[in-house]
Amino acid sequence: MFSSLLEAARNSPFRGPLSTTHCEPALPAAETQGMAAAAVATGDSCEFGSTKYFALCGLGGILSCGITHTAVVPLDLVKCRLQVDPDKYKNVVTGFKVSVKEEGMRGLAKGWAPTFIGYSLQGLCKFGLYEVFKVGYSGMLDEETAYTYRTFVYLAASASAEFFADIALSPLEAAKVRIQTMPGFANTLREAWPKMVQNEGYGTFYKGLAPLWGRQIPYTMMKFACFEKTVELLYKYVVPKPREQCTKGEQLVVTFAAGYIAGVFCAIVSHPADTVVSKLNQDKTATIGSIIGKLGMAGVWKGLGPRIVMIGTLTALQWFIYDAVKVWLRMPRPPPPEMPESMKRRLEAEEAKSK
Repeated sequence: MFSSLLEAARNSPFRGPLSTTHCEPALPAAETQGMAAAAVATGDSCEFGSTKYFALCGLGGILSCGITHTAVVPLDLVKCRLQVDPDKYKNVVTGFKVSVKEEGMRGLAKGWAPTFIGYSLQGLCKFGLYEVFKVGYSGMLDEETAYTYRTFVYLAASASAEFFADIALSPLEAAKVRIQTMPGFANTLREAWPKMVQNEGYGTFYKGLAPLWGRQIPYTMMKFACFEKTVELLYKYVVPKPREQCTKGEQLVVTFAAGYIAGVFCAIVSHPADTVVSKLNQDKTATIGSIIGKLGMAGVWKGLGPRIVMIGTLTALQWFIYDAVKVWLRMPRPPPPEMPESMKRRLEAEEAKSK
């Protein structure tokens, strides 16, 4: 599946506004080498859409997701406890006080290992495969169609990437929630993993996969599509100069702002499913239906406030780190898509004809 997408991305004569177009015929080896040297001269470390490019995108995803999710483990711990036991923890402030009183400051770091490993794997798939699917899907369309329906390309690419990312994340997410919300069960991943296998079998690691998809796929679709569109709008209406005239630092500020805006919407869209995932991994006898019936519509929104803060900050930092990695590794960073010239001429001709 991935190889066919890569092949489509590389060989399609119409790669759309989401990637660079290559309509020229094959060139002799000497000319190809000359072009490669010219490409290196521009400062890029790899070709857009190449295997190396996608691999480096995956590395950026590992760093952006692994670092940020691990950094907010204390807030995530309190959020999970608030979701599964609202009577005891009541709100964020009380949650921190009770957690510190019972386990000390070190207790706030519980679950850091499965968080770091799980979300690093998720970031690898989420960002790396998003770039693969985005280039592959746009390469299946002609230039004008790819531009007109670019939001659908973002949505389809991000949903496809997250499907695989959640398969990588699910076992570590299950262990993390057990460590954070079940007192006395385990304090580390090395303790939790064998206990879960011995008591419930390997199937327990994917018990929460369906609701995890329900939480993460809408979240990621919003995260990527909203980010891409927000970047377009910021450069069009807010930033006082074109992107190519902005410094790398100014571009990263725009990235951070667009990421935070996208993160707020992500948190709202995915929060009910997040609550269900936490409850499922806490209670091995629970089902999705029983949890929703017990909590009610109001209950599934418990912990939304801290999650907005957490996810907004996380998403902004993830995009910032991801884009900074691209700058650091001298990777190609195409500007926001612009209307193809053929489409501009056609629309101008239609407008003139109507007059």
